[in-house]
Amino acid sequence: MLRFAFDRPDGGTPLKVLCLGAHSDDIEIGCGGTVLRLGRENPNTCFTWVVFSSDQERAAEARRSADSFLACVPDRTVLVEGFRDGYFPYIGTQVKDCFEQLKRLSPDVIFTHYREDRHQDHRLVSDLTWNTFRDHLILEYEIPKYDGDLGSPNLFVHLDEPTIHGKIDRIVEHFLTQDNRHWFTRETFLSLLRLRGIESRSPGGYAEGFHCRKVTM
Repeated sequence: MLRFAFDRPDGGTPLKVLCLGAHSDDIEIGCGGTVLRLGRENPNTCFTWVVFSSDQERAAEARRSADSFLACVPDRTVLVEGFRDGYFPYIGTQVKDCFEQLKRLSPDVIFTHYREDRHQDHRLVSDLTWNTFRDHLILEYEIPKYDGDLGSPNLFVHLDEPTIHGKIDRIVEHFLTQDNRHWFTRETFLSLLRLRGIESRSPGGYAEGFHCRKVTM
């Protein structure tokens, strides 16, 4: 199978990556392993990490977690907004204004929510990503949850065992406010990584899955 690589055509300019998450732990759950791998293999990558919903406690968690995931990446920007959880469709104008400010970044790769995600905040972030960035590589990550809305990804990032444990350890360590949720367990995160690894025949046994709707060769 032909492999896709996160390389710029000119080979010299650092890769610019934009990570978008509706809530404080979404980026980590959806693409944390990929972020760790990118940071390890391409430490000169420029990361912009945006979380749209948080209160004071969740914002602190988000910043500590982002710093942990991007520890080996010197060029990073972490933005944490305070939009109300669960109300994104009703305050869409304000969220849209935030996206307009991100246009100047012109990233090479954007990680965002899956378009068919049933959580209203996730869906709006996905829609606004596509509305805002018209000529960019957009990869939609997945979040396991009660709604049962996981799809069939068509792009997989293979991960080894140290990377997936590094991802899960960081999530469990930094998001203590979520510890009482029945789905927020190591087993949940590991099971999806293993399933995607099986589907993509990952040599390391694990993978993160993404929905890639448009790509040019």
